[in-house]
Formats: sequence, C-alpha cells, structure tokens
Amino acid sequence: MKATQQAIATELNVQPPFKGPDNVQAEIQRRVRFIQDCLKGSGMKTLVLGISGGVDSLTAGMLCQRAVEGLRAETGDQSYRFLAVRLPYNVQGDEHDAQESVDVIAPDERHTVNIGPSVQALAAQTLALEGLPAGTRDFALGNTKARVRMVAQYTIANARQGLVVGTDHAAEAVMGFFTKFGDGACDLAPLTGLVKNQVRTIARTLGAPENLVEKVPTADLEDLAPGKPDEHSHGVTYKEIDAFLHGEEVSQEAFDIIVRTFEKTRHKRALPTTP
Repeated sequence: MKATQQAIATELNVQPPFKGPDNVQAEIQRRVRFIQDCLKGSGMKTLVLGISGGVDSLTAGMLCQRAVEGLRAETGDQSYRFLAVRLPYNVQGDEHDAQESVDVIAPDERHTVNIGPSVQALAAQTLALEGLPAGTRDFALGNTKARVRMVAQYTIANARQGLVVGTDHAAEAVMGFFTKFGDGACDLAPLTGLVKNQVRTIARTLGAPENLVEKVPTADLEDLAPGKPDEHSHGVTYKEIDAFLHGEEVSQEAFDIIVRTFEKTRHKRALPTTP
C-alpha cells in the first residue's frame, strides 16, 4: 500500500505536510512568486479566475490578488490586474457564500456572467440529449456547465489579454474530480500539489473567515442533486484522501476506492492521445 501511495503522490507532485506557520508562509510566498513569474513570462498583465464560493477558488483568488499587488509595487506598473468572475447558473443556491468570497478577496475587478441561457440554448440544440434518462441528461449538462464557465473565462481573458487561473489541487486530481476541458482547463494552476487541508490552511493564514474555510465542498453541477457534497461523489472523505496522499495509513476500503478512481480517471490528467 505504501509503495502505491508514494508512486501516486510523486506523480501528482504532492507537497509534504506543513511543519508550522513559517512553512505555511514560505509556501504562500512560493506560490505567489509562481503566479507572478507566469504573468511576467507570458507578457500578460491580467489574471482571470471564476469564484464559486468554495475554499479552492477563494484561496486561489487571494493568492492572485496578492500576486498582482506585489507586481504593481515591484514594477510601478499599475496595469497588472486580477479579475474575479462570478459564473452562476441562473440563481446559485449559495450565492451569499460566493459574494462573501469575492468580498474577502477584494479583487481589482468583479465580473458576472450568468451561464444559464447559454447552457439551456446549447441543450435545446443538442439532439443527443433527447430521450436520455433524467439522471444521465443531468450529469451531461453538469459537465456542460463547467465547460461553458471556462469558455466565459477565456472570453474575458482574450478580451483583456490575460491568463485563466485554475483551482485544481492534489486531492481533486487524484480522484479526477474535475471536468475535462472545463474547470480542468486553465493557463496556470497555483494550488497544484496541495491536499485539501493544506488549501484550507493557506486560506485561513491569508485571513479567510472560518465559515468559508470549512464550508462543505460541492461542485454543484447537477440540477437533480443541488449542493451535492464532493465526498458523496468520491465515496471517501477528504481527510482520507489527504492521508492517502501523505502516505498515512487508511482503511483498505478507502485505499481501494482512491486507487481505482485514480486509474479510471487517468485520461483526465493526460494530454490528448496521439498516433
């Protein structure tokens, strides 16, 4: 078991557990510099990130805002900007959390794109959806929502000559818990290699309120299961996933679920297959 856990952790570049407050601060600075280097290396001046109301986008957003503020102070160039984008599907059930997240981040700019009309228009023109069982159709359109959200973010990024920021981290990557070419598509992913508790620790250290730090994670993509917790989809808890990735002992059931899911979703973490 340990060898398998280590191999997967290495493949996902999992970072070791934090050793204390100084280590957390150092990791924050390392990731802020990474964001800054991505901007400078691209020649772009703008970062674009969708804010869902969950701790992942909150944490990434706080790192991004810190990064552009640092670049403005360092270079004197005030054109470095961070754009936080709300992307609700019609009316989002936890909109209050999403708005609080944006307030906490205090981004340079706030944008809102309601993806509801676009998703519904696409569904109305897609004959392949007709006659499907309700659950199958709902699941397919859930992934469509994630992809339309990314289209919106790239539209804004193209308009402002910016980069799109992703929120994937190791605890989601190992479970393939993202939509291929949806929230899995981005130009930079500053949370890569972190487990869920490390994301929460960084958010807490940056000053995020506890209600957002410990909010129950949900992708909230399915109309038939609004607010469905991630852990219900996983079949294991984030605590178990984090422990697995850090080489700690987990139950045989949790081990089997994580390894099986990792292998089944390998295609999501790979480049397109070529001849």
